[in-house]
Amino acid sequence: MHYKGRFAPSPTGPLHLGSLLAALISYLDARSNNGSWLVRIEDIDPPREVPGASESILNTLEAYGFEWDAPVVYQSKRYDLYESKLNYLLDEKHCYYCPCSRKEMGELNGGHLPECGYHTNNTAPNSAIKFRSNTHPQHWNDLFKGPISAQSASDFVLKRKDALYAYQLAVVCDDIDQEITHVLRGSDLLDSSPMQLELYKAFSTTPPKFGHFPLIKNSDGQKLSKQNLAPAISQSDIMSNLRELCCMIGLDFYKAGSPKDLLNTLTEQWHYGVLQGHTGYLFS
Repeated sequence: MHYKGRFAPSPTGPLHLGSLLAALISYLDARSNNGSWLVRIEDIDPPREVPGASESILNTLEAYGFEWDAPVVYQSKRYDLYESKLNYLLDEKHCYYCPCSRKEMGELNGGHLPECGYHTNNTAPNSAIKFRSNTHPQHWNDLFKGPISAQSASDFVLKRKDALYAYQLAVVCDDIDQEITHVLRGSDLLDSSPMQLELYKAFSTTPPKFGHFPLIKNSDGQKLSKQNLAPAISQSDIMSNLRELCCMIGLDFYKAGSPKDLLNTLTEQWHYGVLQGHTGYLFS
């Protein structure tokens, strides 16, 4: 099967060093396997999105030498796909309408209101749609962490009460539709894997290979993220930023005429072993 990887940022702000690391690792792995590398903008949560962030992300990727092998996909233009897949799951009784609030479920010790679709076939208005999670651990051989067994913490949301599609549904639908074979991402998304594996099983589809790599922490011990106000990477310090990432993940940095030339050189060095055994964080 032809290798297909992807980088899927959310347009909640410009790229920072942590998101550049995710782009770099997924890119090097795809290129070292003679595979395709795709870019997808995960813009399904308008309240969190920053105007102009999508264009900024794509411009920055180009400046850093990244080349994608298919037109950029925007989740905001794929609602028909998500609705179709959601209706399939409803028809197969894999999910249900849930009007319960967190407070109400807490008062019921994790239970559901009598009118909830968990108990009946009710389609109550102002409801979320949740996936019926099973209690069995999901197993996978992580490309960086080795064998992992984990299970979903509880039933999880596929469509929110505000009618927005949830990340877990959208990302699995997109990865299936785009025939993604390898998903390399930060370890902060490790908890998403059991939920996504359950969805792949419900869709009777073989899941991609997962690899979860260490995150970058700042000097205060916080992971680099937009929520923690991680600074945007500059297009004037391209080689310096790439050099810093090379030092973090154990790749030799060579002087190159352009970022694109450097990425080609790094591709020749790339292998999973450079990050296998890392259990904690990389430091900036």
